[in-house]
Amino acid sequence: MVNQFLHPQEIEVFYIIPALRRQLAIEMKKNGLKQKRIAEILLIEDATVSQYIKKKRGNKILFDEIVVKEVEKSAPLIKDKLSLLQEMQRLLRVIKETREICKIHKQISNIPHECAPELINCFGGNYNGNARLRY
Repeated sequence: MVNQFLHPQEIEVFYIIPALRRQLAIEMKKNGLKQKRIAEILLIEDATVSQYIKKKRGNKILFDEIVVKEVEKSAPLIKDKLSLLQEMQRLLRVIKETREICKIHKQISNIPHECAPELINCFGGNYNGNARLRY
């Protein structure tokens, strides 16, 4: 799958968010919600939910057990736009904190072998004085 250089943010947008939606749709279906309701909650089309459930979409990556368990916790909490935003942000933080994003990034993108979150300040941190903001 490694064929081009992608930034971590592109990995999130093109791979992680669709995979999270897929996992949430599957979990919501397991919890007894109808596809139409899942689509309304996740702010996506009914056909997209169907494709997620049939694993025809959002299936380029598989999450580790920790992320899957967190999705299982999130699915019943998502009821509206605000709770969707809250839980998606929480899940994205989990993916970063567990370094799942690094594993996925290395699988999908042609990044330098020595790439590490500490080296490129992936997850924020202390300002070291070397960078300057330009307006």
